[in-house]
Amino acid sequence: MSTAADTIPPAESKPKIFFPNLDGLRFFSFFLVFLSHVFFVDYKSISQEGWYRVMRYCFFTQGGLGVSFFFVLSGFLISYLLMVEKDYTGRIHVGLFYVRRALRIWPLYYFCVFFGFVIFPILKRKFGQVPDETADPILCSLFLNNFNTIKHGPPDASVLSVLWSVAIEEQFYLVWPVLFFFTSKKNYVYLFSSVIAISIIYRAFNFGSQDLDIHTLGVISDMAMGGLGAYLALNSKKMLSSIKNCNPWISLIPYICTCIYVLTYRYGEEYRVLEALNRIIPSIFFIWIILEQNFSERSFFKISQLKIISTLGKYTYGLYCLHMIAILITISVLRKFGLNKHSWEIILIQMPLAMALSIAISIFSYKYYESWFLKFKDKFAFVVKG
Repeated sequence: MSTAADTIPPAESKPKIFFPNLDGLRFFSFFLVFLSHVFFVDYKSISQEGWYRVMRYCFFTQGGLGVSFFFVLSGFLISYLLMVEKDYTGRIHVGLFYVRRALRIWPLYYFCVFFGFVIFPILKRKFGQVPDETADPILCSLFLNNFNTIKHGPPDASVLSVLWSVAIEEQFYLVWPVLFFFTSKKNYVYLFSSVIAISIIYRAFNFGSQDLDIHTLGVISDMAMGGLGAYLALNSKKMLSSIKNCNPWISLIPYICTCIYVLTYRYGEEYRVLEALNRIIPSIFFIWIILEQNFSERSFFKISQLKIISTLGKYTYGLYCLHMIAILITISVLRKFGLNKHSWEIILIQMPLAMALSIAISIFSYKYYESWFLKFKDKFAFVVKG
C-alpha cells in the first residue's frame, strides 16, 4: 500500500474520466430523499386529508430508495476509478484514496456534526424548546452514525439524522480500496458476489429488524452492485456492446420497473425471501439505469440534457447534508407567520421554499467552503475528472 509519497504524474498526463449523466442521477436521488422529509405538517387535519395520505405514504416516503441509488452510484464510480487506476499504475494507492475521500467528505460532514451538537441546541433554546439530544458525539465523529441510531434511536438534531448514510459510505471507502489492493483483477467478480451474498444472508437472518436498512451489512450490497456494474463496463466487451446497442424500448425496462417498485416494494416486507432481496432488486434496476445513461448510444433521453438538473447535481452532497437545515428554517418561519395551516401552503409554499433554500445554502457551501478543500483533491489522484 502506498502513501502521498508516491510520484504522481502531472495533470495533463493523467487519464481523465467523466460521466456527464451521473450528476443528474445524483440530483434525482437527492430529490427522493428531500420529498420524504419536506412534507412535515403540524396539524392533524392536514395529515388526515386524502391527498396528503396518498402523496405522503404512496409517493413521498421513498427516501430509502434515493439513498440506495446513491449507494449504487457511489459503488459504481469509486470502483470504476479504482480499476482504471490499477490498470494505469499497476496497483491501488490506498493512502492517496483516503486523502481524496477525506478532502471531499470530511469538511462538510464535520460542519454538520458541529451544527448538530453545538448550534442546534442553542437555536432550539432560543425558540423556547428543550434540547434532547441522545446521539453520541464520539460515534458520530467516527462515522458510526448508523450504529448510533441503532443503539440510541434517531438524533434530536435533524441535520444529524441524515448523516447515517454518509457514515456508511465512509465505512465503504475505508474497506473497498484495501479489498481491491489485495484482490487480483480476475477475482473481482468473486469479491462483488461475496459482498452481495453476505448482505443477503444478513438480511435473511435479521428478518423483521427495524435496523435492517441502516446497518452496514444490510445495505453494503448496493455498493457491491455498483462495483459489479463498473467491472462489467470495463471488462466485458459483450455486455458493454449490448448496452451501447440496446433497443431503446428495452432500455426503458429498468425505469418502468423502478417506478413499479416504488409503488409496491412495501408488500415484500411481509416475506423473509423478499425482504432479504429488498436491496438487490432495486439495485439491479439502478445499475442498469446508470449503465444505460452513460454507455447507451440509442437512448431515448440523456439526463444531461436537463441542464439545470445536471448543474444542481454538482451540489448534491451539500444538498443531502444541509437540506434538513433548510427545511427546519422554512418550517419555523412559516409556523411563525401562520402559513402552515392549510394543505395548499405545504405544497405551494413550504416545499418550493425549502428546496430553494436548500439549493442556496448548498451552492454557498460549495463555493465558499468545500471548494477550498476540493482544489487539492486532484493533486492526490492518478485519474481525474475530464
